[in-house]
Amino acid sequence: MSGFLRPDTREGRPRPVPLPDVELRHHVVHGYRRAYRIAGEGPAILLIHGIGDSSATWADLIPSLARHHTVIAPDLLGHGASDKPRADYSVAAYANGMRDLLGVLGVERATLVGHSFGGGVAMQFAYQFPERTERLVLVATGGVGREVNPVLRAVSLPGADLLLSLLKLPTMGLHTRVLVQLMKALDTDLGQDAPDLINLVDALPDATSRSAFIRTLRAVVDWRGQVVTLLDRCYLVRGMPTLLLWGTRDSVLPVRHAHGAHTAMPGSRLEIFDGAGHFPFHTDPLRFLSVVEDFIATTEPASLSSEQWRDLLRTGRCEEPKGSAAGDAGDRLTGQDIREASERSAT
Repeated sequence: MSGFLRPDTREGRPRPVPLPDVELRHHVVHGYRRAYRIAGEGPAILLIHGIGDSSATWADLIPSLARHHTVIAPDLLGHGASDKPRADYSVAAYANGMRDLLGVLGVERATLVGHSFGGGVAMQFAYQFPERTERLVLVATGGVGREVNPVLRAVSLPGADLLLSLLKLPTMGLHTRVLVQLMKALDTDLGQDAPDLINLVDALPDATSRSAFIRTLRAVVDWRGQVVTLLDRCYLVRGMPTLLLWGTRDSVLPVRHAHGAHTAMPGSRLEIFDGAGHFPFHTDPLRFLSVVEDFIATTEPASLSSEQWRDLLRTGRCEEPKGSAAGDAGDRLTGQDIREASERSAT
């Protein structure tokens, strides 16, 4: 792929000029058709989108990343152009699906970039398959605090399918867009994210798509908030380069979750995008690319041995390889540390 993002200085700031789409490809895995985009050559980067989204969310970034990497961006099962069966839509099942897709493509190891729910999938993948994970880039990730936007809590309730189908009516669509414009005019955080969130609803054209969306959401959210926490296993990313990216005006998952996760993940880097919402890679794609590419260039891929992995599981710590960039080998994340990080992210 020879294309890449080019700056467009209209409106007084650099913006990407859209380039031709990276075409969707398909593979049948375990009897289900999986859609994905792939471009470039070099060390692999796996881009994992969030609930209701698709690989198209990364379209403006893929050409630039593909200059030096093999970039793989799947449509998760139940999303985009992938099949939408009555199936297991848990975080662990998605992690297994990512492993199987990489296996079909002959990719042994990858840097994982996960957004929102996709960040939870990326972390789960790293916990289940550390030998296949080189780095983690977690963008406004789920699974590191209880809070989540009340709209998503409501959609997890019975009758959500009817609510989503009503939003597809022409009159409701008009009212929704008027409300979005009002929220943007009032400069609310939800107004910052509303256009992207409305696009997610528009990407649910039929009952099958809506059902897959709801089943995925209910695997991680109920009426009280997020039901899945990955903070209790954060010590397992010790020795694995980890970058956290978040927008200060995220209306879906508050930015304080970023600080709690940063504390709970020894040696992680934290990058805050001032003024950005839940999709910082849409708000400022050029900065996003710069940060991710610098992170990859300045860190060594993780290489945890089976002995080190067992030490982590048994004791919550391990002796790090010489030259590790993750911190001092003597550091240890205790159960109290994890509890305090969780409490900070929930308050």
